[in-house]
Amino acid sequence: MDRGIVPRAAQAIGERIVPVRVLLAKTTDFLGRTSLFPQYEGRLREMNARLGKSRGDDAAAEDVRRELIEIRRTLRVSGYDLSLGNLDLALQGFRNDSALSEGFRRAVIFLGDRTLWCLAGEANHAELHDRLESRIHSTRTTPIRGKHYLWFRWDRDLLRVSGAATETAADWERFKDWCEVKEHRLSLLSRMRRITFGD
Repeated sequence: MDRGIVPRAAQAIGERIVPVRVLLAKTTDFLGRTSLFPQYEGRLREMNARLGKSRGDDAAAEDVRRELIEIRRTLRVSGYDLSLGNLDLALQGFRNDSALSEGFRRAVIFLGDRTLWCLAGEANHAELHDRLESRIHSTRTTPIRGKHYLWFRWDRDLLRVSGAATETAADWERFKDWCEVKEHRLSLLSRMRRITFGD
């Protein structure tokens, strides 16, 4: 059974009952965190204006809701995870093994052209690296473009990530550059949420 069916169904139901202004604000906020925002900005502004002019007009509000639901459906089909909500990322230099006492966990991340492989655990970064490499060896069809050795911790909706001793300063800079791409940030947030909390 597709473990995503129930969350997607819950989202679809929520989109039909949440106030349309809230749905518009959530959609605008999410799109603002993607590279797609410029192509939707005018349309979102126009929907907001329509809602402002048609206060008390239920039919106009429902038209805007249908349009928003269609936008959100299109985003999901394109692979965007709208359930990320207000999650955000903070990149915070380097940490050592004392990070364990601060609630941080170890993770190793391999970056591909369109894929992110990740493994977190109690083992040291070298062991995690070897396990991840072994795990993806037979299924990987694209090259690995970068390997990163990290510490991470969730503070409510904020994912704090730091480089580990195994991470070179040059690799950390490359990782920060990679995270500058909005879709990469969303992909990282989604993956780290899954490995921490499950689906």
